[in-house]
Amino acid sequence: MLPAISSRRRFADLTDQEVLALAISSEEDDARIYRSYGEQLRADFPASAAVFDGMAQEEDGHRQRLIDLHRMRFGEVIPLIRREHVAGFYARNPVWLTRNLGLDRIRTEAKAMETAARDFYERAAARTPDAATRKLLGDLAAAEAGHERKADHLTDTHLTDDARGTEDGTARRQFVLTWVQPGLAGLMDGSVSTLAPIFATAFATQNTSTTFLVGLAASVGAGISMGFTEAAHDDGVLSGRGSPLKRGLASGIMTTLGGLGHALPYLIPDFWTATTIAIVVVFVELWAIAWIQNRFMDTPFVRAALQVVLGGALVFAAGVLIGGG
Repeated sequence: MLPAISSRRRFADLTDQEVLALAISSEEDDARIYRSYGEQLRADFPASAAVFDGMAQEEDGHRQRLIDLHRMRFGEVIPLIRREHVAGFYARNPVWLTRNLGLDRIRTEAKAMETAARDFYERAAARTPDAATRKLLGDLAAAEAGHERKADHLTDTHLTDDARGTEDGTARRQFVLTWVQPGLAGLMDGSVSTLAPIFATAFATQNTSTTFLVGLAASVGAGISMGFTEAAHDDGVLSGRGSPLKRGLASGIMTTLGGLGHALPYLIPDFWTATTIAIVVVFVELWAIAWIQNRFMDTPFVRAALQVVLGGALVFAAGVLIGGG
């Protein structure tokens, strides 16, 4: 039966055999993680997948060397001990937590895996008074440093400048499709579609509390509607636009924020002060939309600004005319 978290062993209390067994199980886990990264990336990022395949093979090789060393020193039976059984031992995120991470994040996670293992063994070797244990831990630290050097070599071999450029372009496109496009659509909808009801209410009632409530309801309602619509109309499988949950969250949250931006000033009791600030916020939102279109969608800034500002101005004018009439 595995020990409970509350009864985890201290690393300092482990025997040399247990430390070696721990290293073996850690190498097995890391090889599985690298293989999962490779499978996850293979379709869109084949060069990076090849890097992780090579790193998994390296982990297998080091695991075999550790098993041979254990067989020579302690025999065939390897104690069952894993990271979670040892207090203070470095942890690995479950693979399912990294399943939908971007390419750069996966590369960073992999580098951190090797660095954490090396640093842990180096610190542990410096603390132990036992010469044999110190040598063992030092050898493990050197092995982890060797992993890092091999990973760099594999990266140079498989991930050429052209391949990296292609994969970075694919990653950027995926980021735009999954986050930027739905978020931008939400921000535009929230910022523009709520202008008319908010300012119509403001000029019709000149009551800031009522205007804020209308703005809050319009923003939240639009956010929920946009979020569900984005998530439901495309599962991302054929279009390649990514997780519908992520797209729905991006669209819904940005829609709500777009409306709340010019609703929140009406928490100020003075009508004209609140209205002046709300108008300033509207122009900031519209210019932000134009900047995002230019930055991520390659839309010329002047054209984006004219489209967004003109459209927003028309909706704003409609709201003022309706409310003032």
